[in-house]
Amino acid sequence: MKKWNPASRAPSRRGAARTEGTTTKKGESLVAVEKKFIEKALNDLEVRNFLAQELRRASVSSTTLQKTPIATRITICVRRPSVVVGRRGKSINELADKLREKFGIENPQIEVVEVMKPDLDAQLVAEKIAHQIEMRPRVKPILRFALKDVMEAGAMGAEIRAAGKIVSKGGKAREFVVRSGYIKKSGDSVRLVRKGTCTAFLKAGTVGITVKIVPPGTTFPDQVRIEAPKVETKAEKEETTIREEAKKVEETPEKESEEKKEQPKEPKKRTRKAAKKEEEAAPDKGSEE
Repeated sequence: MKKWNPASRAPSRRGAARTEGTTTKKGESLVAVEKKFIEKALNDLEVRNFLAQELRRASVSSTTLQKTPIATRITICVRRPSVVVGRRGKSINELADKLREKFGIENPQIEVVEVMKPDLDAQLVAEKIAHQIEMRPRVKPILRFALKDVMEAGAMGAEIRAAGKIVSKGGKAREFVVRSGYIKKSGDSVRLVRKGTCTAFLKAGTVGITVKIVPPGTTFPDQVRIEAPKVETKAEKEETTIREEAKKVEETPEKESEEKKEQPKEPKKRTRKAAKKEEEAAPDKGSEE
């Protein structure tokens, strides 16, 4: 007799039809949500690139988009806000009209913020270096002077990197790096480091500039401060003892005065002279009666 082999059994068409033809509504909704997120991110990127191109003269540092049910708030951090606003707000109104027509943004509200310390903004420093290299391609001194300005502004650390056709036309691509101070390059604490990139266009080719700055006052999670116990010298001990004695001297008369006020007054004691005077006065009063 032949033995029955379960592997030789053909799969049922009923189960295959179920697995092939079913698509859950949950999966479709997840795909639709992912598409919406991707479309929103791409649209925001296009708006940022458009604003950076239009406001090139104002030196744009960063742009943030926030959509609300009433309007779309656009915050632009720039080096020169007067270029964005224009005379009597003419240029900012024109910019709002362009955003409304080109990207379909309803009721755009543009807010312009001035960068108070441009030497600590990585993006502005990168754009400044790129402009200087395009004007006069002396890369090494430009990078050194820029690093000096960043560190004098109060940064904890900085690194500037330039790579590309630095030498001349037909030469190999080279890379120059200048750094100073304390800076993180890996791990989760890299988020605390400001980063900016820009491209300089030369006749020989392009030069890419990357700037990393650690702003003043940043505390990294791996930085631990151990304070040594204070050791008092002889002179400091003598000063503390003198101060304690002076405090005690000042407190004692105040305490005595308070105690005197709190104690009740005792009646005066009768002396012998006072008693004799009273006895002499007593018979005189009886004779008069």
